[in-house]
Amino acid sequence: MSPPKTIGFEIKSLGNLIKRCIHESAAQSGLDGLTGAQGWIIGYLYEHKDKPGVFQRDIEKTFKIRRSTATGILQLMEKKGLITREPVAYDARLKRLQLTPKAIAHHELIMEKIREVEERLRRGLSEEEVNAFFMLMEKIKRNLEDVND
Repeated sequence: MSPPKTIGFEIKSLGNLIKRCIHESAAQSGLDGLTGAQGWIIGYLYEHKDKPGVFQRDIEKTFKIRRSTATGILQLMEKKGLITREPVAYDARLKRLQLTPKAIAHHELIMEKIREVEERLRRGLSEEEVNAFFMLMEKIKRNLEDVND
């Protein structure tokens, strides 16, 4: 007997399929040693590379993670050669996070894979269907965000 058709179940199932597709694509590209959190942090650092500095506390705040969690992730990223921590002149306690060329290459490959998965998701859908999907998703998100109900 199959579970009842509910929006929550269908979204969860779709999320699982998308995650599996991305992981398979990453594994084929040699990115399988990169965790999801590391990929998101690389993306964040890449998008903010023109800022005067991104620090561990920015990662903690942006990703809503504890200091100990951020420390562990960043130490592993440093060990893997994905980031460097560079001291800043105005505060010896602060270390600016910088992407290495290896991480930048990973980011570009990740973005390519995301585009490929997005193309696969949209295959066979008209522009109107895609727009309707986004409209429905926005309505569902608003339903969940509305705390006065």
